[in-house]
Amino acid sequence: MQRKDDFAARRRKIAGLSDEELERRFWDLTARVVDPLIDLARGYTSPSIERSVLMRMGFPGPEAKAIVDQCLERRLLGKGAGHVVWKLAQSRGMDIGETGKALAEGRYWDEAVRLFPAAAGR
Repeated sequence: MQRKDDFAARRRKIAGLSDEELERRFWDLTARVVDPLIDLARGYTSPSIERSVLMRMGFPGPEAKAIVDQCLERRLLGKGAGHVVWKLAQSRGMDIGETGKALAEGRYWDEAVRLFPAAAGR
């Protein structure tokens, strides 16, 4: 079976777009694909899934549990516990391991919550 070559016809739709317009179109289409996946992740995660993610990131079970418990308390679990650790590490310029350990010990949570302003209607 040979695929019909329709590139020229499909290209006409975007031929007149500037680089900026093409980039905007790319990100708009990307959002249309990714947004439903993010919605699914928010609705279908669980503490056990998030602990599993953290353990695969290298955190021992007790630290992973402490981080997930704090994410639950602050209504951040839908953002992904690993994402919370990663984003805070990026923000503070810290290693992921030391950031997670600090979170497990109860430090930096106010800062972590501020990184996710839309969480829990905030």
